[in-house]
Amino acid sequence: MAVIPVKVKPNSKQQSMLKDEEGTYIIHLKSPPVDGKANQELIKVLAKQFNIPKSQVTIKSGLSSKNKLVELPDSCIISED
Repeated sequence: MAVIPVKVKPNSKQQSMLKDEEGTYIIHLKSPPVDGKANQELIKVLAKQFNIPKSQVTIKSGLSSKNKLVELPDSCIISED
């Protein structure tokens, strides 16, 4: 399993995902950070982006923070040389 850094921006007008120069994924979510709704949307977005089941996306740290570490299967991570 690979762990990727993610910065979440909840309450955004549009859902989007990009990767900054440091390798952190910046993900804009429509959901508010209330009752885990933004975390649920994050898992859904990552599962769709990497074409994996939602059950294979795990938030390892940052459940109540905008900065998170998310665990994905190694097959999802492509090295950029």
